[in-house]
Amino acid sequence: MSFDNLDSLYRQVIMDHYKNPRNRGSLEDDALTIDMNNPTCGDRIQLHLSIEDNHVKDAKFEGEGCSISLSSASMMTQVIKGKEVEEALKISELFSDIMIGKEIDTDIDLGDIEALQGVCKFPARIKCATLAWKAMEKAVDQQEQD
Repeated sequence: MSFDNLDSLYRQVIMDHYKNPRNRGSLEDDALTIDMNNPTCGDRIQLHLSIEDNHVKDAKFEGEGCSISLSSASMMTQVIKGKEVEEALKISELFSDIMIGKEIDTDIDLGDIEALQGVCKFPARIKCATLAWKAMEKAVDQQEQD
């Protein structure tokens, strides 16, 4: 597949998650809720996580922002659901590596997240892409401190 075709496919995946977000909404009961925003561009994410027995039982998000920010949140919630917390954090670390342009070699299924790899070419957009991931890391830290 040519670079132009791959780039077009990745744009389609991003726009699909933006227009048809997965896991949009909130969780009730004792879900962890973290609010994060990117004051540079106005992106705002509220992440809801349900963690049981060291597994991400469920993940949902609400928010407003650009296509990169919201599609990244959609992709993240898809990929971390059902994972052990440590694996979710490892995926977050891999995503951070992708955002700084590192080549990654992993057996972990990253799902649609690979579609965001072109964001590293636009440093101002990296904060948009990582907002939901930082919220997840903060939620896990908060849960571990409780």
